[in-house]
Amino acid sequence: MGKDKRQRKFAVMKKMISLRDARIKDQEREKKEVPKWKRKKKEESSVVTREVPQYSSALFFKYNTQLGPPYYVLVDTNFVNFSIKHKIDLMQGMMDCLYAKCIPCITDCVMGEIERLGKKYTVALKIIKDSRFDRLPCMHKGIYADDCLVQRVTQHKCYIVATCDRDLKRRIRKVPGVPIMYISQQRYTIERMPDAFGAPRV
Repeated sequence: MGKDKRQRKFAVMKKMISLRDARIKDQEREKKEVPKWKRKKKEESSVVTREVPQYSSALFFKYNTQLGPPYYVLVDTNFVNFSIKHKIDLMQGMMDCLYAKCIPCITDCVMGEIERLGKKYTVALKIIKDSRFDRLPCMHKGIYADDCLVQRVTQHKCYIVATCDRDLKRRIRKVPGVPIMYISQQRYTIERMPDAFGAPRV
C-alpha cells in the first residue's frame, strides 16, 4: 500500500462549542471560564491561618511566677485516699512541702465521687468535710472529676493540683504553668514549681 499523501493543515483547531451555547449548563460554564491552572494557583495562594493558644504573661518557661502563698490546692479523690493510707495529715503535709500556708480546695465532682465510693471511705469523707477545706461549686455538665479538674485548671492558673492518678497527671502536664503535687517516699512532693518559694526539688 502506498503512503497517505494527505497533509494535515497547519494550525487548525478543533471545533469548540461557544460558552454562550444553550446546550452548556451553568455549572459547566463556570468551570470552563476559569482554567484549571488558574484555579490551582488561587487555592495555593490562599493563606493558611493557624490559631495558636495564647499563654499567660506570668509563665516563665514551664513555671508560673504568679503563684504565691497562700497556695490553693485542688485535691483529687485518690490523693485523699493515698494520704490516709500513708498516714499523712493533708494540711500539715502540704505545709511541709511548700513551706507556706495552703488552702485545700474540693470541687463538687470530687466530693460526689468520694460519697459514691461507699462506707469504706467514710474517713476520707470526714477529712474532706473539714471547715478548713474550700468548697468549689461546679457549673459544668457531667460528674467526671478528672475532666472537672482539668477544665478548672485551664481556666484559672492559680491552683496546684494534688493527685496520684497517672492519667490525670499526663493531662495536666499539657497545661502550662500548673504545678502537680503527689506522694512519693511517704511525703508530698511537687513538680513545676518556681524555686523562689522554697519548693523541694524532685
